[in-house]
Amino acid sequence: VWQPAPGVRSYVPGGTGAGSLRLHNASMSLIDLHHAHASLEDNGVATLTFRNAGSLNILSSPVLTDLAQAFEALSKDERIRVLVLRGSGDKAFVAGADIKEMRGLNADNAAAFITRLRTVCEAARQFPTPVIARLPGWTLGGGLELACACDIRVASNRVQCGMPEVKVGIPSVIHAALLPRLIGAARTQWLLLTGDNIDAAQSLQWGLLDHVVAPDRLDEEVERLARQLAGYGPQALRQQKRMLRAWEKQSIDAAIGDSVQEFANAFKTGEPQAYMASFGAKH
Repeated sequence: VWQPAPGVRSYVPGGTGAGSLRLHNASMSLIDLHHAHASLEDNGVATLTFRNAGSLNILSSPVLTDLAQAFEALSKDERIRVLVLRGSGDKAFVAGADIKEMRGLNADNAAAFITRLRTVCEAARQFPTPVIARLPGWTLGGGLELACACDIRVASNRVQCGMPEVKVGIPSVIHAALLPRLIGAARTQWLLLTGDNIDAAQSLQWGLLDHVVAPDRLDEEVERLARQLAGYGPQALRQQKRMLRAWEKQSIDAAIGDSVQEFANAFKTGEPQAYMASFGAKH
């Protein structure tokens, strides 16, 4: 049976016994680790913020460890309908992995370091509900890989995206492998081989970003989108997210065939009946 780790809070909705909390406010704190904080609104929108990682939200081993723990706990919370992933401040989403730490790596411990980043990126990619990445500024290297692992990327028009690893003597690895599917092989080659950054307009044109707004509208747009998704059937969203990941591995024929049963399974949740009745009443 899963038990929350230190710093990870849990409650039973409406509970009155020890360890339970009642939800009185619009949001409540779920996780309070040194490098990760998560809160949940009463509409099912959760926000995971990485913090105490410098003004550029650099991914060091301690930051990655706390993020992995936070993702693990949040993935088990059935109340969450949408997860917003963000850094602290507006200079950066993540400006990359910790170069100071990487300078001390060798062939024996490098794999352990990159595995920690892989774990966090994969946790976002496999999270059971949609994950929205909030990108206010620098989104580089491991930060861009983490953003690509999210389902939707909403950015400020000040964002700079890039994969500069070759400039510091290492290849782009792990979730950089998502880039060809997102932006195509030629553009991926350009990003990874030149190490140069691209601005918001080019990132949007390439399909690396889903939506770009002025900096003062970023939080408003992220909130609007999160609330929109949270208003849909939670089981339908989870089902669709699971299918999207499965389709990445399946043949077209297998994906089409399996989706017939997925469609039937949706009617076991009661959501089609409720949402279609509401749609019919409005139209």
